[in-house]
Amino acid sequence: MSTSLQAGISGLNNRAVGGVLIDAEGIVRNATIAEQQQLSNAARAALKQAEGEMNQATEMRMISLAKLQKHLQATREAGEPISSDVEFLAGLQRIEYVFVDPDNNDIVIAGPAEPWEMLDDGSVVGTESGKSTMRLADLIVAFRTVETARRAGISCSIEPTAEGRQRLQNLLRNVKLRPGQNPAIYESAMKQAFGPQMIKLTGVPQDSRFARILVAADFEMKRVAMELAPSNVNGLPSYLQMSKNSRHSSAQNPRWWMACNYDTMTKSEDALAWKLSGQGVKTLTDQDLVQADGNVKATGRVDKVAQAWAETMTQKYPELAKRIHVFGDLQNIMDMTIAATLISQERLDQKAGIDLSLLKQENEAVELTSYAVPKALNPQCSFVRGRSGWVVTASGGVDIDAFSVVEKQAI
Repeated sequence: MSTSLQAGISGLNNRAVGGVLIDAEGIVRNATIAEQQQLSNAARAALKQAEGEMNQATEMRMISLAKLQKHLQATREAGEPISSDVEFLAGLQRIEYVFVDPDNNDIVIAGPAEPWEMLDDGSVVGTESGKSTMRLADLIVAFRTVETARRAGISCSIEPTAEGRQRLQNLLRNVKLRPGQNPAIYESAMKQAFGPQMIKLTGVPQDSRFARILVAADFEMKRVAMELAPSNVNGLPSYLQMSKNSRHSSAQNPRWWMACNYDTMTKSEDALAWKLSGQGVKTLTDQDLVQADGNVKATGRVDKVAQAWAETMTQKYPELAKRIHVFGDLQNIMDMTIAATLISQERLDQKAGIDLSLLKQENEAVELTSYAVPKALNPQCSFVRGRSGWVVTASGGVDIDAFSVVEKQAI
């Protein structure tokens, strides 16, 4: 009998991640307050609070991968649900160290940890800092996808269709604003012309929680940039606020994406201890050129205002991750992906003499909950009239290139 990693809340597999809902048809949207409440009420009933040592915050909590695998195997054999302290990795919030222990045939991941609680939107965070808590399910996906990511990378993008872009360009050419007229009167027609935006995922199982975090983080970044949702962070306005009265071309529009943001990885002389440092996530930008057929190509140029917004989001990311928790979840899965890639690239499992096949391979020992696959979302875009044309902000994504991070090492 396989054990679901939802630890008693597996009936909620079409529900929200951090307030973003992906329904059975794969359509992404904001969860309503009622839907969030339904999720949190059901999940809290299954959630066990931290006890004993786990109920204390610490700057260094160590997670033994050998003991973790042994626990998962025992849980499976007993047919029992996975406990909350294992599901939430003992309250771990960052992975800052990876230790190799050949004497005990073990690898240990370590970092700060806190007791956990569930918020109304279903997010699980530390009771003291409010930072997102790591999940076992995401760690397993990080291990299982290292080789896939080596070939194709891990990424998410949410893009309008070429047909939608073409329809929008045709519409914009015919929009004539009279002096003092509010451009918002055309927004409904613009969104209808633009049509749904399609979701593309690479490198991870599309029905995993890991994939939903990528999509939800991208979705929320768009909403903050486009003034569809507040950042709730002082000093982080929307891109639209920053770009008012700037010069715009309707054929060129900004794109943002989130990527890894780590310092050079350091290791001990015997290569048995590794330190990961850095914020974890940064926001980058480029300009898209919309061609006549509706397809786009990167221009290699950067809009100054879009660059300023990207730099501001990067600077404010730690605070933003406490306000919109899916950004904290994204930071966590990046940490996990870096750690899993490091272990694979440096063959740390061989150095430790540990078999990580339970965490690294698809088998019957652990069954990850399968979620509805995210496919599309209704138009999430904003339009602002500048001095030289319209700016349409709708494109973006997430790119996790763990191999580039692991390659940068120092003793």
